Amino acid sequence: MTGSVETAAVNAARADVEQHPIHHDIVIVGGGTAGITVAAQLTKGWFNHTDVAILDPSDSHYYQPAWTLVGAGTFRHEATRRREASVIPKKATWIQDAVTEFDPERNRLRTRDGRTIAYNYLVVGAGIQIHWDGIPGLKESIGRQGICSNYSYETVGYTWECIRSFNGGVAIFTQPKGAVKCGGAPQKICYLAEDYFRRNGTRENSRVIFAAPGKAIFGVPKYRETLERVVARKGIETMFRHHLVELRAETKEAVLENVDSGDRTAIHYDMIHVTPPMGPPDFIARSPLADAAGWVDVDRGTLQHVRYPNVFGLGDSSNLPTSKTGAAIRKQAPVLVSNLKALESGRPLTAKYNGYTSCPIVTGYGRMMLAEFDYDGNPMESFPINQAKERWTMWLLKKYGLPILYWSGMLKGRA
Repeated sequence: MTGSVETAAVNAARADVEQHPIHHDIVIVGGGTAGITVAAQLTKGWFNHTDVAILDPSDSHYYQPAWTLVGAGTFRHEATRRREASVIPKKATWIQDAVTEFDPERNRLRTRDGRTIAYNYLVVGAGIQIHWDGIPGLKESIGRQGICSNYSYETVGYTWECIRSFNGGVAIFTQPKGAVKCGGAPQKICYLAEDYFRRNGTRENSRVIFAAPGKAIFGVPKYRETLERVVARKGIETMFRHHLVELRAETKEAVLENVDSGDRTAIHYDMIHVTPPMGPPDFIARSPLADAAGWVDVDRGTLQHVRYPNVFGLGDSSNLPTSKTGAAIRKQAPVLVSNLKALESGRPLTAKYNGYTSCPIVTGYGRMMLAEFDYDGNPMESFPINQAKERWTMWLLKKYGLPILYWSGMLKGRA
């Protein structure tokens, strides 16, 4: 009897939650770069919405673009993390919970803690999911035995330990198949490490290998030409059309697969920096919001969902055919906000995102080029100089200017 009573009580509670969900005018899923930037713009200035909720379970917010510099020993680890509560806009409501299910037909979603949340408008900017278990041998050995990665706050410090303690041998840097956060990031740490080896006197007795599944070092011709010269100058061995498929930590072997032939090659390493496979978050991939590949299915211009008009998406979790960077979000956010307001007012959605993204490619200590381009790979440069040239001033922008723009500009709705 007791069990029956408890079951009935639980079912009654669930029914009550379904019948009387929490309601917010605008619900934003994700409290990272995309979610906070949109929330900041929605709750200030000409839009000034007062019923915006941000749904995110994390206690911390990270400035991930600096992790390349942290891994190279030139940026403070602690300076990349702040409390999530400190970046939530004052007029927004933070719901510290995680989405488990979307129900766009009924304009509601369900959470890990048992909430049902209803909305008038939904914005999804939930980032990208890292698959540490996507390469056999990686998850159990990351952070030891010379296996490092800049792709988490917990592991990035070990990258610097590996670089500064490298005494020669083979250093491998990998890029996986599919989408990753900032497509240029895997090669940045390769350039910085090579520079450090050279300055530290270990370069002459070392092999530096960069393995990537693409056909070239970069997709946009203007910037590719510069990077090809960088690779040649540094004597970096490239293994294009290859990706890492297995790590054998005990024998220090990396197994690389040719993406065309399927042939596999085992290479001994003394240190290896791994960019792990990534993909859409599971709760999005299995939802009605996803396209066939699992990303939020939005119009590439308006950022409105292709099937649910009151749903918008941006950032890494969207299927926008451009590089997944914070700079892209900076241009996507005002388009989304403008179109959401237009939809709310019954007007046509006229704001268009042209695919702009940016990749600050550090090529060594004190050297950087700034790649900026649109959907079609056309350069869209911000400065009246040749941004394909390596410059010390661009390094200063990366190390000092962009963090300020991020914390005090984007996350405040000012940039």
